[in-house]
Amino acid sequence: MKIGVVKEIEVGERRVALIPDTVSRLVKQGFEVWVEAGAGEAAFFADADYAKAGAQLTADVFQIYREVDLLLKVKPPQQREDGQHEVNLLREGSVLIGFLDPLGNPTLIQQLAERNITAFSMELIPRISRAQSMDALSSQAGVAGYQAVLLAAAASPKFFPMLTTAAGTIPPAKAFIIGAGVAGLQAIATARRLGAVVEAFDIRPAVKEEVQSLGAKFVEVKLEEETVSAGGYAREVSEVSRQKTQETIAEHVKLADVVITTAQVPGRKAPVLVTEEMIAQMKPGSVIVDLAAEQGGNCAGTEAGKDIIRNGVTQLGPINLPSAMPIHASQMYAKNLLTLVQHLCKDSQLTLNFDDEITRSACVSHAREIRNARVQDLVNQPQTVR
Repeated sequence: MKIGVVKEIEVGERRVALIPDTVSRLVKQGFEVWVEAGAGEAAFFADADYAKAGAQLTADVFQIYREVDLLLKVKPPQQREDGQHEVNLLREGSVLIGFLDPLGNPTLIQQLAERNITAFSMELIPRISRAQSMDALSSQAGVAGYQAVLLAAAASPKFFPMLTTAAGTIPPAKAFIIGAGVAGLQAIATARRLGAVVEAFDIRPAVKEEVQSLGAKFVEVKLEEETVSAGGYAREVSEVSRQKTQETIAEHVKLADVVITTAQVPGRKAPVLVTEEMIAQMKPGSVIVDLAAEQGGNCAGTEAGKDIIRNGVTQLGPINLPSAMPIHASQMYAKNLLTLVQHLCKDSQLTLNFDDEITRSACVSHAREIRNARVQDLVNQPQTVR
């Protein structure tokens, strides 16, 4: 079976789907791995290292699309500079694995189905114990949480740790993390390592122990409804609960030097948790890092990819933070892909078992059909086409 890796074409994307180490493992297991020359260059993985690992290097990307049985990517297929769309370059009947944004761009999944591509979306790996090593959303969210704190520290006019100096004692910065998923927990841990006093909020009471284990104070709100959806994600709540939540958040945002928001609902616009009124009450010099910027933002006024200063408050809307750490982000993502490929293949051949939860959940298209009901529903709604 031939596996292919191509250079990512999305602007600013520096990650690569496989690194030399994972190529070596696949080759030893009987796979033939083709890598486009320069595919790992932006992530500091040299062609020579891929060659040593046993990869077949080629400068002809079209040869890879034409000949491989399985293509591994980071970002979804998109239109190239020469006007050709990557979907149309894929060989009919081949397999694609990567971040495909199936709920945000269902028409792409429809195009893959029409071309008879069997596609697996890394966003839909189920959150079960035996799939943890394939959970790319979590591995990349951890990178984003770490980077968010570094961005906040760089933008803040204050020290993070408490310092005792000849000029007196400087108190530590106060950081408030909203959302205690993987990104939030990594942000908490990183802010604590830098010496900040950290508080964290999440509507899921079950994460309280994790937050406290990292040395942060858990800000709790008692809600009279279920707050956890399938897979352990936070779910959307009623207007009454939302109002109660925002009242609590407002108290802590006002006192914070740094606010980092991480709350997202899969397939939907991010909930706005920090309002204009809250931002107006923050101290001059305060910093907000909105990790939900690409999904519309958790904070009023967030603009994806832009840094805004309003009334002395710096509001950052970073996009694709994992790409800013391409070595380790690629290393973790490649391991996620390796484990999934090993799960889907037997004796280096694709063997699909749709009775298996991992295979069934992650597969979005097969045999010219969209296999995910939520994606199919979105395709059937004209307003979702874009």
